[in-house]
Amino acid sequence: METKEELSSPFSVGNNETSQLKTLDINKVRELWSKTYNTNGKPDWSHIYPYYHPQVVFQDPIQRIEGMEEFVALCSRLAKRCESLQMEILSIAQNSNTILMDWIMTMSFNKYPSTPVYGSTKLTIHTDGRIIHQRDYFDLWGDIFNGIPYFKKAYRKFMRKHFG
Repeated sequence: METKEELSSPFSVGNNETSQLKTLDINKVRELWSKTYNTNGKPDWSHIYPYYHPQVVFQDPIQRIEGMEEFVALCSRLAKRCESLQMEILSIAQNSNTILMDWIMTMSFNKYPSTPVYGSTKLTIHTDGRIIHQRDYFDLWGDIFNGIPYFKKAYRKFMRKHFG
């Protein structure tokens, strides 16, 4: 296992201070994500932003955004919409500059019951040690439709009929 090393160059954190951050590895990612998604309600990404490159590209089944400003705005929108947001990392692995993790994210919205979404994330680490690309994979509609009592059965029947 690699040891955590200081990054060779400082970079700006959210409050305009500079800081030496620990190199991202699976242990640091697990630690950061566990602080982001907690059991006390809304997520807080502020401590994780310094680990993202200014030209980060984030993509999931819903959207593709580029740049730190857009990424922060995305996180803010998600926090506003959710009453609570929790994540459990099921597994995590690293090969060179790529970190992969499987997770369950449970979201709770105002008038709806908690909904678990099962997914995976691929993080690509830039040569400066920060996340340059994040790709999230999940079946948004299937996981949400599973939580709707009368619609679940019809949705699964449709999927089997048309897609195997």
